[in-house]
Amino acid sequence: MKILLITEQREGKWNHVSFEALAAAQQIVQQTKGSLSGVVIGKNVSALADELASSQLDEVLLVEHDLLEQYTPDGFSLALNQVIEAAKPDLVLFPHTYQVRDFAPKLAASMGKGMIGDCIGYRYEKGNLIFVRQMFQGRTVADVIFEGDAPWIASFQSSAFRADLLAKDAHGKAPVKRVGVELKAEQIRTRPLELFREAKQAVDLTQSPILVSVGRGIKAPENIPLAEKLAHAIGGELCASRPVCDEGWLPMDRQIGSSGQTVAPKLYLALGISGAIQHVVGMKGSRTIVAINKDQNAPIFEIADYGVVGDIFEMIPALVEELEKTKSA
Repeated sequence: MKILLITEQREGKWNHVSFEALAAAQQIVQQTKGSLSGVVIGKNVSALADELASSQLDEVLLVEHDLLEQYTPDGFSLALNQVIEAAKPDLVLFPHTYQVRDFAPKLAASMGKGMIGDCIGYRYEKGNLIFVRQMFQGRTVADVIFEGDAPWIASFQSSAFRADLLAKDAHGKAPVKRVGVELKAEQIRTRPLELFREAKQAVDLTQSPILVSVGRGIKAPENIPLAEKLAHAIGGELCASRPVCDEGWLPMDRQIGSSGQTVAPKLYLALGISGAIQHVVGMKGSRTIVAINKDQNAPIFEIADYGVVGDIFEMIPALVEELEKTKSA
């Protein structure tokens, strides 16, 4: 199977989800015994293409054009249509980002192809690639397969795969090949304005390697500072399940789950969280999950690497005390 991975950069900086999608592509290639090409698109992005070439893939396709300096759905879909037509891949993979949501359906429609978006995983069975995606706000998942001729187009959800498992090429860098595309100014019907910026109070929890998350077990808003103290002591960010944010105890930008952020930190410490599926789908990709809950039958223990049956109001102060001792030692 020949796979084409479309990476994403903005203003010369990577969107880290690109490397999660690359990790997924590497796994698929290993199982299908195929080939993998990475695509870097924009202007003056040769340094990024050279960086990508250090990863384990067969080649990097560098697509540069003056009209690709700023992202537009017209420019990107027109350019990538030409790249796909020339490369003739079986599968085109994207990281599922806001930008990809904007132009990938347009690209697929222009090619007369369907798209399976926001996948959380895949299986390779009897020579068939089966994609897995959530339905009904994460209450269930569906297996989806492509019908018709290749190329097929799919995107993987943020944190569905771990970028730290990305394989590097031990035999040197992959070759970087420039791919020319033809674009005309009159084909670009949209005019880029100032980039959208998150509100100052917003936090990107996907960037934090350590998360301390609170659920209903925190009981009241006046207990939130207790969890904040632990997060500070451990060097992590504070987040929560939906009920806590719905009550206004923490801002909505700190919500984890199907209607919040999807994360995959090195450590996820769940305090008083029962483990409802809507929350689990947002954090199950965490490298290590530690759960503290006084209910020994809480579903969170089914996915936790370490589980402690106990009262968080006894455990949190004890953890903070030990962490502060370690720092002062």
